[in-house]
Amino acid sequence: MYKKFTNEEIDIFYINIGKRVAEYRKKNNMTQLELSYSMGYKSVSLVSAAELYTNKKHFNLEHLYKISKILNVPISDFILNNELYDFNNKK
Repeated sequence: MYKKFTNEEIDIFYINIGKRVAEYRKKNNMTQLELSYSMGYKSVSLVSAAELYTNKKHFNLEHLYKISKILNVPISDFILNNELYDFNNKK
């Protein structure tokens, strides 16, 4: 038996991850560019787009692993808990 997932449900999942990455990055007083460089990228495009889920760009597991090590945060903090993004209130 398999469960069918809606596109909106998946979008919410990635939006929440991006919001949490941005939150922890800011708590660590790190810019998007600094995080990008620390991850081995030469521009801010990946981090910027994935934090905002622009054009459905999102972090993959390798990205989250690197970010968790750089920010000294358990990788599960990006995926678990917290409130869901509310499309009506645009939290």
